[in-house]
Amino acid sequence: MLIAVDIGNSNIVWGLYEHRALKGHWRVATDASKTSDEYGLLFRGLLETEGLQASHITGAIVSSVVPSLTSTFVEMIESYFHRLPLVVSTDLDLGVKVLYPNPHEIGSDRLVNAAAAYAHYRCSLIIVDFGTATTFCAITQAGEYLGGAIAPGLGIAADALYSRTAKLPKIELIRPKTVIGKDTVGSMQSGLIFGYAGLVDEIVSRMQTELSQKAQVIATGGLAALIAPESRTIQEVHPYLTLEGLELLYRRTRGEGEHTT
Repeated sequence: MLIAVDIGNSNIVWGLYEHRALKGHWRVATDASKTSDEYGLLFRGLLETEGLQASHITGAIVSSVVPSLTSTFVEMIESYFHRLPLVVSTDLDLGVKVLYPNPHEIGSDRLVNAAAAYAHYRCSLIIVDFGTATTFCAITQAGEYLGGAIAPGLGIAADALYSRTAKLPKIELIRPKTVIGKDTVGSMQSGLIFGYAGLVDEIVSRMQTELSQKAQVIATGGLAALIAPESRTIQEVHPYLTLEGLELLYRRTRGEGEHTT
């Protein structure tokens, strides 16, 4: 079985693959103060609830946008699962050509998403990832990763309204019934949900123009299912795109051939 770990700024998502199929997945809060032993006991405990042991793990791959946790997880996987994990970087065969002046600036999660999406569609793509930040990645029909855009995430925006104002409350991120809010909470939800849908549509539309080719628009990330129905441009939601990309890159690095999901 393969452990695939995506370390984000807000959450760590990890999946367990067997014979190319996702057998289980978990999401825990990112905590850079935790030690490798603390994460090891947590991960091993979650596996044991599924009746699995460390000896069932045959490989591991890690994508991290939190540098301080990268070495923590390498050490944890070596100590608790006795495997040397593959760490995602631009040195891997991503299946796309990165046309970026400094490729090392690109978050590894964006690279993994690009690899997974292009392997699946083999066409021009715009990928919208709703994480701590909302990121946009543009890929050409020829598999060239051009770059993208980065906006504050929906959660960051909601927290800013609460923390930087005197009277606005902390709210739940759900779709309001109307655009015209009838109270403070509804007004904030309207501005955030419908406002971010408009942000997505505007950036995607401008990217489509610059690409000069009709791109497939896909979304992923924890809040994708909330925003996608309000967007005019998002065509599909792939909730496990990053995990799928990690599994693909692990196989590709081991020379096990191409496989799309």
